Amino acid sequence: MILRRHPNGPIITRRDLPPMPGLIEPSAVFNPGAVRLDGVPYLLLRVQSRGRRTFLVPARGHTDRRFESANVPTVLENQDSLREPDTGQALVIYHVYDPRLTVCDGRLLVVTAVDTDRGCRLVIWRAAGDPADGFAGLERLEPLAVTGCADTRNGVLFSHPVKGRWLMLERPNRPQGTGAPTSGEAITLSSSADLKQWRTEGAVLTGRPHYWDELVGAGPPPLLTREGWLLLYHGVATHFRSVNIYQAGAALLDREDPRKVLARTSENIFEPRALYELTGQVPNVVFPSGLTVDHVDDDGCAPPDARVWVYYGAADTAVCVATTTVAALLDACRS
Repeated sequence: MILRRHPNGPIITRRDLPPMPGLIEPSAVFNPGAVRLDGVPYLLLRVQSRGRRTFLVPARGHTDRRFESANVPTVLENQDSLREPDTGQALVIYHVYDPRLTVCDGRLLVVTAVDTDRGCRLVIWRAAGDPADGFAGLERLEPLAVTGCADTRNGVLFSHPVKGRWLMLERPNRPQGTGAPTSGEAITLSSSADLKQWRTEGAVLTGRPHYWDELVGAGPPPLLTREGWLLLYHGVATHFRSVNIYQAGAALLDREDPRKVLARTSENIFEPRALYELTGQVPNVVFPSGLTVDHVDDDGCAPPDARVWVYYGAADTAVCVATTTVAALLDACRS
């Protein structure tokens, strides 16, 4: 098995969260962003209230499997100032969710999906809280940019610029049928000189009809290795009619031109099997959203022997973790 589940099951459930404003009895906690700073793992949790309102809550790891969450949700500064970048028209915000964490040039940045009156948008935020409070500044976020005007999700930033430009993967949303929610069958690449103004660079990979990854979306931010950018992504099998099945795969992208896929797993490397992945708010879901490694080399590359922790949402209900190595993931891409 390439990814090994924590043997005790979920590491964070709704029962592990302390009472906090608006979240006296949350319904679910899932799809966390993750980052490791000075050896300490941090998560930014997606938490849902009984009224199906969405909150972000930071958590600090005592170990890679035992976390303590803050007792107040993250404050999202200047939400009312978010506007369409081309017209300057104000956006009505309903939900901010599915955070992805990346350190870019020494700054901890967060990309979230944001449901608005004009569809889903991606927003880049800066962690602006006081690190002395123990949550790496994630208790307060300041917006840097709405990245575009198209309906899109699953935005993840690359940790290092390529050819002088910052890069981001995203998943444009497309209608999936009358009355069905939007989703997407392609992961695309965007670039920016300043993390504020973005342009599309083209498709990176697409879904494979009739197989495990018909619909696709980026998982955690890609990991830099000597062989290229290692990307975990989720794939959705839709051809079972009665239910969609969310699984995980991996791809290796060229270091200088990440639009080039050097290798990609033919089979999924992780699928719902445990009861807590098969049952919940959305059954049959493993959704990788955070990834940390125990060490990198002097150039910021994760070596083959680096241990990997993959944090994922199980059935849109709980937070789980699975472990592997960089070498195992690279081998899976080439197999």
